[in-house]
Amino acid sequence: MHEDPPEFEDIDDGADEADAGDDVPTNYRCGFAAIVGRPNVGKSTLLNALLHRKVSIVSPKPQTTRHRILGILTRPEEQIIFVDTPGIHSSARRAMNRHMNRAALSSLADADINLFVVESLSWSEEDQRVLEALKQQKRPIILVLSKVDKVTPRERLLPFIQELNRRAEFVEVVPLSALKNSNLEQLPSIIAKHLPLSPPHFPPDQVTDRSPEFQAAEIVREKLTLRLRQELPYGLTVALEQFKEEDGRLLVNAVIWVERTGQKAIVIGQGGAQLKEVGRSARIEMSNLFGRPVHLELWVKVKENWSDNEMALKQLGYEM
Repeated sequence: MHEDPPEFEDIDDGADEADAGDDVPTNYRCGFAAIVGRPNVGKSTLLNALLHRKVSIVSPKPQTTRHRILGILTRPEEQIIFVDTPGIHSSARRAMNRHMNRAALSSLADADINLFVVESLSWSEEDQRVLEALKQQKRPIILVLSKVDKVTPRERLLPFIQELNRRAEFVEVVPLSALKNSNLEQLPSIIAKHLPLSPPHFPPDQVTDRSPEFQAAEIVREKLTLRLRQELPYGLTVALEQFKEEDGRLLVNAVIWVERTGQKAIVIGQGGAQLKEVGRSARIEMSNLFGRPVHLELWVKVKENWSDNEMALKQLGYEM
């Protein structure tokens, strides 16, 4: 195993236009829809529900999403390229926080339409900060009210929507619950109306721009985030040292990087129990995703203050 963090090749998230052929109708629409909002409002859950497939990890903890991830929904008359973004937040003291804010804000400028996700009946200064950034882009904004399954009676939403409509002009307002799959089916058609006429950018069977290696590392990080206490997930990341197929199975070696020696002990757990459970649950999900048995080995190593070191972030695959 290497003591230095492994180098990651840059992942090309640019969309080269797919071979459209003669089957694409002349009124076909294709474009980018950024999913933006403050941390923990349900952006990644929404993306996974729209695609009927998990392409972005989720957890109840804020700031789980750290990268800009494309999710591609291809339908007979449109291809919507969703951009899942890190939550925009006011605390940007560390290099990691600045990276996440840059990734989210840059996505707004590139999108054809922005989905502003707000938790139903909840409004904060961070929501207002996101809205101000959206208004500066002068692109159509769809207001998506998430987690409406928690609102009873539903009539309580009306004054909340009226208040938000006074803050900005939205082309549509869509209350929904991604978790309960409630009122979700109309959203793609609403988005498509605001996309440019264009042939598809991606092949019809492609659902994300991210590589299997990226997905494997994110699965491990998700399992860690779900199991560890509130503050620790923000001080760890996962990097792959091996990802290869051999004898019909995947061999995956991953390093979990933490910032302090005390964190290493917590991740490993008493007698290695914590790390074993993380490995077990990650291995099961990888096997289901990649359709073959997975042999997963995990190591935990310390790299002090990696999340506040831009060089370390680049080495660990974060786009700066």
